[in-house]
Amino acid sequence: MRWLLILLVSVTCATPARAEGDRAGVFDYYVLSLSWSPTWCALEGKARNSPQCDRPLGWVLHGLWPQYTRGYPSYCDSSARPPSRKETAAMADIMGTAGLAWYQWKKHGACAGLSSQDYFALARRAYEGVTRPEVLRRLDAPVSLPAEVIEEAFLQANPGWEPDMLTITCQSGRIQEARLCLSKALEPVPCGQDVVKDCRLPNALLDPVH
Repeated sequence: MRWLLILLVSVTCATPARAEGDRAGVFDYYVLSLSWSPTWCALEGKARNSPQCDRPLGWVLHGLWPQYTRGYPSYCDSSARPPSRKETAAMADIMGTAGLAWYQWKKHGACAGLSSQDYFALARRAYEGVTRPEVLRRLDAPVSLPAEVIEEAFLQANPGWEPDMLTITCQSGRIQEARLCLSKALEPVPCGQDVVKDCRLPNALLDPVH
């Protein structure tokens, strides 16, 4: 709480085990992964000249991942047809690029046992069901803080969530992702032990949205 207050003042003043080729539709819950776009752009996106990094994005949808109690399926055998270019392009507003939407379908979405249209609709509904802390978008300079501050901001913005339903990850000393565990009906649920891997850095960098 103390760090969240410090963050508010600064604003106003300033991978789990997996299986491959599993049967589609057989899983226990979802992980909704939200990526902090400035971090991805700093570490990878700008070097790739990704169009995502030309936009003032904060938390973008990395993916909606079917998950086992331990581990997760990937690249599942599915009879569903692949998404069209129109379908993946329509996800770019919340995923950054159509390319990410295609990759997420291939690796994770096909495991949901849904058509590509239904899967992307579900992913959008899950993303839109999360209140993303507005305070983080109002940063005007980089800040260094513990990941627990980000977690507390999400918990305060989303009454009813519990700490064991959410994990904040870091990469290369930066805040990377917020991962929320959801039932198949998109209700928040406790995460499995292999998902709860909170960043333990005493301070992690959070770049502002530009």
